[in-house]
Amino acid sequence: MLTIPIQIEAVNTRKDRTLKLTIGTQELSPAQTAELISMNQNLCYLAIKPEHFAQSELDKIEQLKTDFDNQKSYSQRLRAVLYLNWQQNNEGFTDFLNYYINFMEKVISNLKNNLE
Repeated sequence: MLTIPIQIEAVNTRKDRTLKLTIGTQELSPAQTAELISMNQNLCYLAIKPEHFAQSELDKIEQLKTDFDNQKSYSQRLRAVLYLNWQQNNEGFTDFLNYYINFMEKVISNLKNNLE
């Protein structure tokens, strides 16, 4: 686990309603820099608050475990496969977001219809 002081420099919205954070750090040690770079493009978790974490909080955070082992979640995998499917057969949709919304509505409706 890496704990470093940061400053949020920008928060941007994306088309798919996710957020992009731009974070700046103070100068880091070579070991901290290497650890941070090794996390690039991996699924990571962020705990953030405007003051230092107490040791008891850090201990609790350290004990948390993920089910993903730095892999994509099932929803991320499904979205990626749907994107590839849209690229191969867009079914008349000119952008992926509309294709995704339409596809998910079909799935949701189908599942709802199967409920008692």
